[in-house]
Amino acid sequence: MQNIYSELDWRGSIHQTTDRERLCSLLAENPQTVYAGFDPTSDGLHIGNFVPLMMLRRFQKAGHCPIVLAGGATGMIGDPSGKSEERNLLSAEQIEHNLQGIMDELGQFLDFESARPAILVNNYDWMKEWSYLTFLRDVGKHFPVNQMLAKESVKSRLDQSEAGMSYTEFSYMLLQAYDFVHLRQAYGCNLQVGGSDQWGNITAGIELGRRMGVGTLHGLTCPLLTKSDGAKMGKTEQGAIWLSAEKTSPYAFYQYWFNTDDADIDNCLRLLTELTEEEISALGEDRQTNPQNRQSQQRLAESLTLLVHGQQGLTGARRASEVLFGATISEMSDSDLTEIFADVPSEKLSRDTLGGEGLSIVDALCQAGLAKSRSDARRTVDQGGAYVNNARIENLDYRLGPGDLASETVVVLRSGKKRYALLKFL
Repeated sequence: MQNIYSELDWRGSIHQTTDRERLCSLLAENPQTVYAGFDPTSDGLHIGNFVPLMMLRRFQKAGHCPIVLAGGATGMIGDPSGKSEERNLLSAEQIEHNLQGIMDELGQFLDFESARPAILVNNYDWMKEWSYLTFLRDVGKHFPVNQMLAKESVKSRLDQSEAGMSYTEFSYMLLQAYDFVHLRQAYGCNLQVGGSDQWGNITAGIELGRRMGVGTLHGLTCPLLTKSDGAKMGKTEQGAIWLSAEKTSPYAFYQYWFNTDDADIDNCLRLLTELTEEEISALGEDRQTNPQNRQSQQRLAESLTLLVHGQQGLTGARRASEVLFGATISEMSDSDLTEIFADVPSEKLSRDTLGGEGLSIVDALCQAGLAKSRSDARRTVDQGGAYVNNARIENLDYRLGPGDLASETVVVLRSGKKRYALLKFL
């Protein structure tokens, strides 16, 4: 069986762990059941979820059984870890909607159909059976308040926030801790993994397991995905980078990783991809000798886009990238072109304009604002500076027709090397 601890170690995926020697031995002896939880604070997964997801994926590939816990119950409370203020409580309907969105994306990372499949559970299924009094009596009695107050997730909120922390959030730790105990009893789960901000919740579960007599439990946290300057990765001016194509297109996803700084690239390759140590080392050597090639960034972008969006998503992202370097544009979608040329001026024309004799290249350049006058447009064509979908137009009599649509409704015009405009025929 693959030495999963050793792999996680060289990848830099281990931030903290309980009883390292015992955990290493346990993982080497027999297949283990390991879990990570994801609360439904939104209707999809984002880059912040990537590292623990990849950790579960690596465990499964090494022969262990991963459990994904969807926090239908804990999502109603809100995890205070890493938060400076209390979350807005979500309605039951919103939580159910969010859970479905998360579940739909998990199959891209984990195998739920193999002989040793991943398991998906929802903690609402067992928490709904508890009454408040019974939970306090059977679980709450095992939590000394002084130990709870010493947890970093609690301490930092009480020290830094004027609003402090509500009893609701303070109780979150009990719910997550009991999840661990339940999964040990129901599935023989011995190990919980999560981001480094989950250490307090994980150790609370381990201690609860000891007090309730379910045996020795283990915890392992991975570092949060940050840049070399300490800022969290996965944010742009447009917002978070999501794993859903509906929220972040494969092209935007690809470009985000392709634009990774050299200072951050090695960490991302180790934490997020399935490239071997030798492959990552070779890319590092190439960066030293040929930094202008950006081979590391390309491998990172391709590996992650393929994993998250599949071959079709990667192919589309590559084509979109090639467009910006002058490749001929055809058979793309309106949404892709709109995103690629988000900052480019566009004009809307009637679809009928493409019928009959079509629209002359001279009029098209004028309509798009790429020429000040018809004579200016003719001069652009004569000088070889007019392009339709990145194909040079040298004939002044050229007329746009339905065959010039690069997507459902869009024709991409270019004047010179960099001046683009879109004509949308609706």
